[in-house]
Amino acid sequence: MIQRLILGLIEQKLDKGKGIILLGPRQVGKTTLLNALLSKSPNSIYLDCDEPDIRKRLSEPTSSEIKNLIGDHQLVAIDEAQRIKNIGLTAKLIIDKIKKVQLILSGSSALELANTMNEPLTGRKFEFLLLPFSTQELVNHSNKLEEGRQLEQRLIYGFYPDVVLHPGEAKDRLSEIASGNLYKDIFTYQDIRRPDLLPNLLEAIARQIGNEVSYNELSNLLAIDSETIRRYIDLLEKSYIIFRLKSFSRNLRNELKKSIKIYFFDNGVRNAILGNYQPIELRTDVGALWENFCISERIKMHHFNRTEVKSYFWRTKQQQEIDYIEEVNGELTAFECKWNARTKVSFSSTFTKEYGPKGMYVMNKENYMEYLLS
Repeated sequence: MIQRLILGLIEQKLDKGKGIILLGPRQVGKTTLLNALLSKSPNSIYLDCDEPDIRKRLSEPTSSEIKNLIGDHQLVAIDEAQRIKNIGLTAKLIIDKIKKVQLILSGSSALELANTMNEPLTGRKFEFLLLPFSTQELVNHSNKLEEGRQLEQRLIYGFYPDVVLHPGEAKDRLSEIASGNLYKDIFTYQDIRRPDLLPNLLEAIARQIGNEVSYNELSNLLAIDSETIRRYIDLLEKSYIIFRLKSFSRNLRNELKKSIKIYFFDNGVRNAILGNYQPIELRTDVGALWENFCISERIKMHHFNRTEVKSYFWRTKQQQEIDYIEEVNGELTAFECKWNARTKVSFSSTFTKEYGPKGMYVMNKENYMEYLLS
């Protein structure tokens, strides 16, 4: 098994009197991670909420019914927990009434699980997010040299475990992930009146990587009101398919203050949506692929290391720009993402004079691991 970075972090939070919530998109290995945790505890039980009888027994049970189900087990893992009605109240009963039990809840979507958990489990949970493999995890599994050889494969097919572990079937495996499974939680838990809009919206977003996204332009393109566009983008973000970056602005009048960019958590999903698996040397979107790769990998690195970081891009009305900015404890670090190591890059003097960033770096195909390995 390729070791997940958050496994050790979760183990550090066990037996602290709080529940563990494991969120993340489908097929990133949450069940595998649960099994790894359970294998280290001889007194554990795995409850799969895809099973109808398990769902029935966990839906609005009494504390006595829960104790009968759990028995003497001290580690209890409830998988696909979002399928249980009022799971937050059930989890609260377990945490409050059965002190010896360490509860772990896993769910494939923040659409339901996080929403039903927040109020009942306030102060009673540690929350973790599992995403597709990171560069750090794959380097740990092999080495820098071997992972560096796979760079173009990662840019095209991404980091989903099923894709990484079956490179000879990468296209088929990725196409399966990016079809029905991609939207399953949205269709299950939300009132989607235009299901045909989601793939069209994602395709439009996929073609705008690296550019500012206008809700009004998407509205005109897809012939639907901008509020619906905003709602669907919010659902896609809560399903961990995409994430938004806001523009950074503090002092300068000509800074873009309300703009956003949208990126995919996984390059492979983005390419699957476009149906484009061409090799790097034949592509016209290498710049967009590289920018999405660098930024999403930095985001994953911070998620898996529990680093508190605020992420932005920066641009002015005069088209001065910086691809990616991180803020930690009030200090800024700026990044430019350039595939070609020979590309000359100069950071905006307007930005550097105004904000005095702690560091300014260019991530290219020759040095990228310096910035993705913590």
